[in-house]
Amino acid sequence: MSYNNSQELSDSEFNQLSSFIYNESGIKLPPVKRVMLQCRLQKRLRELGMDTFKEYCDYLFSRAGGDAEIISMLDVVSTNKTDFFREPTHFDFISNEILPEFMHGKPGGQFTAWSAGCSSGEEPYTLAFVLNEFMMAHPTFSYSILATDLSTQILQQAVNAIYAEEKVDVVPMHLRQKYLLRSKDRQKPTVRIAPLIRQRVSFGRLNFMDSSYASIQGNLQLIMCRNVLIYFDRATQEKVINKLCTRLMPNGYLILGHSESIMNMNLPLQQVKPTIYRKI
Repeated sequence: MSYNNSQELSDSEFNQLSSFIYNESGIKLPPVKRVMLQCRLQKRLRELGMDTFKEYCDYLFSRAGGDAEIISMLDVVSTNKTDFFREPTHFDFISNEILPEFMHGKPGGQFTAWSAGCSSGEEPYTLAFVLNEFMMAHPTFSYSILATDLSTQILQQAVNAIYAEEKVDVVPMHLRQKYLLRSKDRQKPTVRIAPLIRQRVSFGRLNFMDSSYASIQGNLQLIMCRNVLIYFDRATQEKVINKLCTRLMPNGYLILGHSESIMNMNLPLQQVKPTIYRKI
């Protein structure tokens, strides 16, 4: 069965799908995103051997197709953009403020952090670089990082921990030498995160629309949830942040992206710096 590339997603099909995506994932797709959704779902039609979006919708909303297709659909719909040391002031604050404060209160404690919406892994691995450097200077310090995302495909990339060499240009040279392994294939140069860093990060799938985040341990010292909430409307943002806060210990820190604001939301948070908040 061949797919006709001229096939378009009708307004009614877009409305049906965008409503479903919002209910399942919290991702808001306004009408201007119709072409984007059409392009991304064309891949699913080809893989399923379907000719029309009507056929796809009938399958997605059927009892047989729903459970089988929803994760694959959300994989292609979710946007994954990240970099190593993205918004570097956040990592400076962790190194210079959060970690020394933690050691003052619990000099022999275990620091636990969550990268919520980790995409292909650059954020949690950057965090691991920072925490590992601190651990080397403070031998009684230890840490672990949980990283989650909605997309199973992008999580697999994060677990593999292999990146194009140009992706790590922003990583300081002394960290590259310690924590990155270069491939022998110089025709297609890649690097892989060293095992001593990979073993500190565990990955799992999480949907922010879940009623509770029961799979995430409580009393975390730090949650990074950056550039994820921009895809939600304000009401959904407030619900998600409140659920994130249930996993934070008192005085724990939540770091958001620079394009995200919690102004006028009812949250148990106090702003410390722009985009950096503390649970009260």
